[in-house]
Amino acid sequence: MSEIDQLIAANIEKSLAEIPHPALPKGSSIYGSTKIFPDYKAEDGESYFTLIHGIAHESSVSFVAVLQATRALRKGFESAIYFYGTGAMNAVATRGFPTTGDNGFPGEQNINDALTAFIAEGGKVFVCRFGLALHGHREEDLIEGTIPAHPLDVQDALIHYARKGAIINSTYMV
Repeated sequence: MSEIDQLIAANIEKSLAEIPHPALPKGSSIYGSTKIFPDYKAEDGESYFTLIHGIAHESSVSFVAVLQATRALRKGFESAIYFYGTGAMNAVATRGFPTTGDNGFPGEQNINDALTAFIAEGGKVFVCRFGLALHGHREEDLIEGTIPAHPLDVQDALIHYARKGAIINSTYMV
């Protein structure tokens, strides 16, 4: 072993000995659990509208927005999601490897599964046709139950839900 390799090996041992790994056994609590705000439920007629302009698997933005919309639905809100621009790619059923529906990596189908559950529980999912076209996706490739929408509907859907007094969550990924 060369002198450099010996130095690197010694530094690895030194680094490993500095702090025990892991410092706490599995299952140890390292964060508090106090919830600050009340667990609000929807009042009669309240809506929750989510706009998503983010690509699946490029960040957690799209997935977390779907989870928030689902939580609002379960709290009693009329809940709708609108995928537009690059966000439209989140609503295709043809994702997967080596075949559609397969997880090419752990969690590849997490958005598909979450959207399927959201729709099954009564949520509405709108998908911009132009967003699909921009990225070569076909309308027939959409997840069952999603609603194809005209590109001019993005703004009008926002106006519609704003006039209803909806809570609006707009996510955008650059």
